[in-house]
Amino acid sequence: MNFDRKAVWSIARGWLAAILVVGCAVASAPVRAASFQPLEIVTRNGVQVFSVEMATTEEEKQTGLMYRKELADGKGMLFDFKPEQEVSMWMKNTYVSLDMIFIRADGRILRIAENTEPLSTRIISSQGPARAVLEVVAGTAQKYGIRPGDRVGHPLFGTK
Repeated sequence: MNFDRKAVWSIARGWLAAILVVGCAVASAPVRAASFQPLEIVTRNGVQVFSVEMATTEEEKQTGLMYRKELADGKGMLFDFKPEQEVSMWMKNTYVSLDMIFIRADGRILRIAENTEPLSTRIISSQGPARAVLEVVAGTAQKYGIRPGDRVGHPLFGTK
């Protein structure tokens, strides 16, 4: 058999390029939290139930919902910042506008930053000690009447 070395090299380079492209796509894919859990918020309008991803590792907490193009109603991400502390977030590399719900260690909502600006590096502060932050799609707080002082039911706060 005779092989054209240039043709073989050309094919090999093509395969290598394809492998590198796929590898880079996988490496840059958003980090997904390891588990989903139910979370309830008791409001004046009733109980609202969400399915939340738990951001438990440092990488998950740093990445959060970055790079995601959509977030369904009723879904969210819960960040645990134990112990309770002043928390600062931003929207860098986050394409979906969010409501950030800052929650105290006792499970009461401290503050809500509504309709955050996608891709912004502006710092969004808890404005007081918070144990956790719940990120949900923008408009959720208004839609369900979620307000500071409402109670969050989840094992993180010793409830549910």
